[in-house]
Amino acid sequence: MKRLTFLSVVMLLLAAFYASGQELKLNDLEYFETQGVNVLVYNNLFTGGFNDEKTAGIEMIHHGVRTSQGGAVRLSNTPEQWDLVPAISNRKVDRASQTIEATLRYNDYDFDSRVVVTARGKGVEIAVYLDKPLPKALEGSAGFNLEFLPSQYWAKTYLMDGRPNRFPRYVVGNTITRPNSEKLKQFKGFVTSDDRGTGKFIDPLPLETGRTFLLAPDEPERLIKITSQDADLMLFDGRMLAQNGWFVVRSLLPAGKTGKVLTWTVEPNAIKDWTREPNIGFSQVGYLPSQPKVAVIELDKKDKPITSASIYKIGDDGNATKVFGGNIVPWGDYYKYHYVKFDFSSVNTPGIYYIQYGDFKTNNFLIDNSVYNKITDATSDIWIPIHMNHMFVNEAYRVWHGEPFKDGYLQAPPNSDHFDLHAQGPTTDTKYKTLEKIPGLNIGGFFDAGDFDIETGANIGVVQNFVQTWEYFKPLRDQTFVDQKQRYVDLHRPDGTPDVLQFIEHGTLNLVAQAEIIGHMTQTLSNAVLDNYHHLGDAASLTDGLPYNPELGPYEVASDGRSSGVKDDLWAFTSRNPGLDLRAATMFAAASRALKGYNDDLSARALQQSKRLLKEATELLANQPQDSTGRGGGSANMATNLQLYIATGEKQYIDKFQELLWPALELNVNFGLLTALDAIPHMDASYKEKLGPYVLKYKEYIDGLEKDNPYGVPIGLRNWAGGGGVVSFGTTICFASKHFPDIIEASHAFKTTNWLFGCHPYHNYSLVATVGAARPKAVFYGNNRADFSFIPGNVAPGILFRQPDHFENYDDWPFLWGQNEGTIGGNTSYLIFGSAFKNLVK
Repeated sequence: MKRLTFLSVVMLLLAAFYASGQELKLNDLEYFETQGVNVLVYNNLFTGGFNDEKTAGIEMIHHGVRTSQGGAVRLSNTPEQWDLVPAISNRKVDRASQTIEATLRYNDYDFDSRVVVTARGKGVEIAVYLDKPLPKALEGSAGFNLEFLPSQYWAKTYLMDGRPNRFPRYVVGNTITRPNSEKLKQFKGFVTSDDRGTGKFIDPLPLETGRTFLLAPDEPERLIKITSQDADLMLFDGRMLAQNGWFVVRSLLPAGKTGKVLTWTVEPNAIKDWTREPNIGFSQVGYLPSQPKVAVIELDKKDKPITSASIYKIGDDGNATKVFGGNIVPWGDYYKYHYVKFDFSSVNTPGIYYIQYGDFKTNNFLIDNSVYNKITDATSDIWIPIHMNHMFVNEAYRVWHGEPFKDGYLQAPPNSDHFDLHAQGPTTDTKYKTLEKIPGLNIGGFFDAGDFDIETGANIGVVQNFVQTWEYFKPLRDQTFVDQKQRYVDLHRPDGTPDVLQFIEHGTLNLVAQAEIIGHMTQTLSNAVLDNYHHLGDAASLTDGLPYNPELGPYEVASDGRSSGVKDDLWAFTSRNPGLDLRAATMFAAASRALKGYNDDLSARALQQSKRLLKEATELLANQPQDSTGRGGGSANMATNLQLYIATGEKQYIDKFQELLWPALELNVNFGLLTALDAIPHMDASYKEKLGPYVLKYKEYIDGLEKDNPYGVPIGLRNWAGGGGVVSFGTTICFASKHFPDIIEASHAFKTTNWLFGCHPYHNYSLVATVGAARPKAVFYGNNRADFSFIPGNVAPGILFRQPDHFENYDDWPFLWGQNEGTIGGNTSYLIFGSAFKNLVK
């Protein structure tokens, strides 16, 4: 009886589906569109560097959410990130025939296919053509895949040839193992899994098989029908091999055939008269009584803006009272949506409020002089200490991680390629032999991001951010116990020393060790094997903690328990980069000042390495071309000379700084202005006067952003969302308004806080974990991402742009690093911005 009732409901929904559909048409932006449905065909390509980022191929934006991607000929049932991806070329758009065609090529197998997508009524036909039969090596492996976002489908139903089932919330299914000889190669020969000596790999089996597949017949916003004329449709769960996998619908390509070898029809449901709900952008943290208060409302272009909005105040009795009504002011179109603004700056009485726009109201926010007081506390008290490498980190009853990498670091072999875009050159540039342990590197430093490596360049910037925070603002906040001898960190436990000073020390310890032991800076201290690079969990369990011993067999542990035959040790990539050495010299000079009087020995060592690296790197760069911006070492040289002048007072350094500064500002005022502002306290009045015209140029840039987009901030449009640029913009404004208040208005800094805390495209959640208590983002790409959680204080890169007109930030799926991965560099940049901003609003 229950089955009949379910099927009856399904039939009613399907009847509505067939009745309500609107035809898809090829639009001017070269994708198929009807209201509520966009089908993109290779508008976004697989990048190659990080391979399958789940942001490419044939994609569907379904009622405002990108729920499907990865549509392409692929070589496995459930592609992992480092599986081979096709190079896509020869994309052709034929408006007359309503067709988009592209050629897909796998160079490793000399295999080409053509995918042709054609508008067909409510949906599209996807056809695969082969000019030559499948290569023998790809028979039974090559197929057409289309992937669906698990968080938008789990717990919803599906029908395969009429058989009902439900998408699993957590991966559950069957697998088999097959000999490694049958596994196709992965990117550059890397291997994503450790077979533990079995010689076999895991191959997931399909959850269902059939010819007609209906996704989410119980949910009209997600209902899609897929039919295949030529081959079975198979449903796989990609999470079987990787937590970031998607549901995969797949058909194998036939062996021995050419021409049109596979045809699918894909029909996404378009709800009749659907319009996207308004996204009312505002600061979840709240507002100062005296600051500008402007909500930016993002509207479907089909949605007619109403003329006014209101502010309601929640009283002591819990009842809401309207306290302000104001006009809606149009801003205009920006990519896919239309934008209007609502100014409620005149509301200045402290209290609890919400915005009402038509039938839509926001969650509550505060107006009070204290709203920004704690915006950096979660970052400094929790996120940063959790990312201290080579330490045991405890919080109350919870251990965040044990002491990682007791086994140390091995010298990376020459000509080593790396899956995280590093490489070891033809020589080691050190005295150490290939795979020889380099003693003393497992000290200090910070995890880079959602992984556990030490990116040297990032760590250099991190220490500089800490030093700048310390020297400008002297934060005495002490909420973290740090003991370098015990290698122990305990959160929420004061130890009598300002936390920022201990962070400077911790970062400097690793970087000084690199300079002293190796003689220069490494590129990175990172994983040697891919199967532990994607490790999720306790960093201390990433390796076995035992140095690799080539005399032992695989997985064998020495009788004395002090070494093993497991090749899991991390490598030091040591190719010398004089530009990186110059950046380190800058950092060491600054750290030396900050550490003086706290750790005098480390301060002296840092200054010694700063002078040595500056001299050696400058000599190495003497025969390398540098442009007038100072890029490729010159900009670091500019900042290095400033920091060395501040540390030593020697005239030669400040003369060189000015020699490099002014040409750089002439070429691009955005590029060097913050460094120029840093110098003001150490220069005479004529320097500040000379800098004035460049600050005027920066004001023109600020004014231009007001016309560029409705938020008035620099919005990034690349594969990594532009939150870092917005934070840097805010920091520059804070310092520019301090030194040039007659040119740069301090109120521009509120644009950065508004953006970070909820006034941005796609949704209105705070991009800083736990900051904006009413509605911060719920999931982030941190090292606990498999738990669909966050580390407090993490700052997401933000709103990712997908070509040609779509912004997004998933808050139910953490695994897209370009929009959800906080980094040590980005989060400490937020720390310096937050400190400067709080100082500004005082």
